[in-house]
Amino acid sequence: MPPNLTGYYRFVSQKNLEDYLQALNVNMALRKIALLLKPDKEIDQRGNHMTVKTLSTFRNYVLEFEVGVEFEEDLRTVDGRKCQTIVTWEEEQLVCVQKGEVPNRGWRLWLEEEMLYQEVTARDAVCQCVFRKVK
Repeated sequence: MPPNLTGYYRFVSQKNLEDYLQALNVNMALRKIALLLKPDKEIDQRGNHMTVKTLSTFRNYVLEFEVGVEFEEDLRTVDGRKCQTIVTWEEEQLVCVQKGEVPNRGWRLWLEEEMLYQEVTARDAVCQCVFRKVK
């Protein structure tokens, strides 16, 4: 049975974000802003229905989906693209595959005690973010 990720998580650290943003062809000005942000994550998991919110002082992003059901994801606020997305469980990790213009794009989330780990990929870039559960 997959873990329940429901909770509010505060940003702790990130590694390799600039390379990831470059792989998405995000312009330099937006990359510099993104590198200054410390976004929080809020996750609401109700069975197979999930809402994942990325919250920051610059821009918020809300992703709502059913696990295992492919959907069109609008990433215009992130990098100006749309893609076909599917999110599934692989053992204890929530894994997202985003099919579109950028190869090898997606992310995975998993818990280790009170820490939420996120790994995002695009092309050959891999970025790791860590969040601490606060409620």
